[in-house]
Amino acid sequence: MNKKILSDYLDSLEQHGIPGCDCAVIYKHETVFRHTTGYADSERKKPLTDKNTYWLYSATKLFTCTAVMQLIEKGLIGLDSPVSDYLPEYRNMKVKSGDKTVPAKKQITIRHLMSMQSGLNYNLEAPSIIKIIEDTNNEATTRQVIEALANEPLEFEPGTHFLYSLSHDVLGAVIEVVSGQRLGEYFDNHIFKPLGMRNTGFELTPERKANMSDLFEYDMKTKASLPIPNRNRYVLTKNYESGGAGLISTVDDYLLYLDAMCHGGISKEGHRILSMESIDLMRQDQMNETSKKDFDLFERHGYSYALGVRTLIEREKSGVRSPLGEFGWDGAAGAYALIDVTNNLAIFYIQHVLKCGFVYHEIHPKLRDLTYEMLGL
Repeated sequence: MNKKILSDYLDSLEQHGIPGCDCAVIYKHETVFRHTTGYADSERKKPLTDKNTYWLYSATKLFTCTAVMQLIEKGLIGLDSPVSDYLPEYRNMKVKSGDKTVPAKKQITIRHLMSMQSGLNYNLEAPSIIKIIEDTNNEATTRQVIEALANEPLEFEPGTHFLYSLSHDVLGAVIEVVSGQRLGEYFDNHIFKPLGMRNTGFELTPERKANMSDLFEYDMKTKASLPIPNRNRYVLTKNYESGGAGLISTVDDYLLYLDAMCHGGISKEGHRILSMESIDLMRQDQMNETSKKDFDLFERHGYSYALGVRTLIEREKSGVRSPLGEFGWDGAAGAYALIDVTNNLAIFYIQHVLKCGFVYHEIHPKLRDLTYEMLGL
């Protein structure tokens, strides 16, 4: 196994302005590769280590959709049930039509939320969100924010297009209603604690804050990462738990989740978080012809979008080395998760750099293909 091809590539990223990164590969329940390089701070005085914590941003979404699949398994949520069955405020939605709004003809379903075909958008400054934050003095709960969001008109009729949005934040509220727990409590009880994930959650505890990697923003002109205030704009209030982008974690913790997922939902210690049937459903392409064209703008070549994850549907034209049905997602600061149940293989990569566009169509695919080359798969 030539690990050097992957470690050399990771080391080379510093030349492209990435201050530090960490990458690990799990294969058949064993960590067969781990490489940490660069620095956790803008002064380059603190080398990045396996203790560092990061904002996961949209890599949070895998946990939210896993939780929904768990509740579907228990018969507590219906995949094609209207969201209004759980959140009544979503019963009579409006949809944009030119410069006016009209009543939506279709109800948003759980499937629409999971597959980003709900008609919602990602406008964090929507009037209803701003109002509830101001009315509650920045203390609105997840349920309160998501209830307020229902006042905003949809961009299109549910099920007709793909648009990346606050859909998974709405799923977080659904999980709270159905489980009777806060989203973070549900994650703790049904995913994190069973898998031994001790350093993942919504709360920026003193320990997590002390170990947090500095946050950077990429400047395309200078090809450099510039330090910015270390806050997550998707955490809308003090009490808001974002199912779409709010978790903090470490590479070691995230690997425990990926290891279970690439082994049919069962951890190395034998804890089951999902059935193989649920995983197969989760990675099943959900895009209609129009939605697929929308998703293609994301430049995840060879992939379509399923229930909260990208899913590999084509290998030949794109030259992807992983097998069909390989799935996962990424995050706004460059996190990358790959799950391959065919080979019992998973990859997790993390950096802490926002607005680094080339990470998605250059770094992540390169990491994926070098991993398969390294393992001879």
